[in-house]
Amino acid sequence: MNEQLQLILPPATIGILGSGQLGRMLALAARPYSYNIHVFSPEANSPAGQVADREFVAAYDDLDAVRDFARGVDVVTYEFENVPLATAETCAAIVPLRPGAQALRVAQNRLVEKRFFADNGLPTAPFTAVHSLADLQAGLTEIGCPAVLKTAVSGYDGKGQVKINHPDEAAAVWQEVGEVDCILEGWVDFEREVSMVAARDGNGRIAHYNLIENSHANHILDVSVAPADVPPQVLAQAEAMVQTVLTALDVVGVLCVEFFLCSDGQLLLNEIAPRPHNSGHLTIEACVTSQFEQQLRTICGLPVGDTSYLCPAAMANLLGDLWDFQRKGAKKQRSKEVEKSVPSVKSVDESSPDWTAVLTHPHLKLHLYGKKSARPGRKMGHLTALAESVREAEKIVRGARRRLETGD
Repeated sequence: MNEQLQLILPPATIGILGSGQLGRMLALAARPYSYNIHVFSPEANSPAGQVADREFVAAYDDLDAVRDFARGVDVVTYEFENVPLATAETCAAIVPLRPGAQALRVAQNRLVEKRFFADNGLPTAPFTAVHSLADLQAGLTEIGCPAVLKTAVSGYDGKGQVKINHPDEAAAVWQEVGEVDCILEGWVDFEREVSMVAARDGNGRIAHYNLIENSHANHILDVSVAPADVPPQVLAQAEAMVQTVLTALDVVGVLCVEFFLCSDGQLLLNEIAPRPHNSGHLTIEACVTSQFEQQLRTICGLPVGDTSYLCPAAMANLLGDLWDFQRKGAKKQRSKEVEKSVPSVKSVDESSPDWTAVLTHPHLKLHLYGKKSARPGRKMGHLTALAESVREAEKIVRGARRRLETGD
């Protein structure tokens, strides 16, 4: 039997490289099936480790520890794309690795990624490699301004990228990014940002979650709604491109493609993530099969599950800024009480928001990731709402988050 078609059935053990919230939600999706979960990362008491059967704590470059981890599981997947390639390949020499090292290699380097798109006839913004200030200056002459300079590796949520409005800014921007290998991309005047989360099983069958519309704040995903309101031809265009990506990389598992949707209806590929995606969190409540159950099914050799939407949905990220606001609000409240010499009616928890308004709302779902410290921009959880329309669902999650921020 083809290795990809072998069924990995409960109570088999699934290994996860990485231990953040995506690993946590995969572990929770595996619980009803009674799969065992082992996670590997340098962090102890991690979001995924808290709900796993075993947590391996070691550096990713400790390949002896990686081999010990791989020998104790039946299949390995990864929950973020910056797992060192050597770590993934070490696992793959012992046990099936899904989606596979090739998808990881392409997603880890923006320049490799864009060349992969180009080699497969997939449209992107104009781009060029930048290895020196001279390369950057030549690229700006070729592509024009505005443009965006992005580090080739280790960039996410807007990190490692700078907009260039004029060629005179080249030297300063080159210093700002650390004079490392980069990619220069032409500025895209897009109408919307959309993404498509899809899965491919061992038989090559593909299922997707329609297009999801995304809005960002400070380069971090803020709110997602689905299904996106796009013309049928745009959806068909996205389906064809995603199929090309999944097939060319021989993905067995879940992968997300992020697009720019231009005003003329043209989609341009921005980047891929060979794993479940932040924009797909709403599938947990909104779809017959969530993106995490889909990841579980496909890496275990099961056929793709039904991706139908039960109803429209919206998701709003909860960042560490919210916790910071609560701490500042608590200090301000205590100060007022001291001034008035009035004792506090109830104790104020400075480390966590008051979730009452969220938990008592009949259409809201709260997901917290178990992270022990909050900082601005850090993803700590999310809210999901289901409604009769995507706009109504969006109104619910935005309103709920606003109440958390204001304390009303």
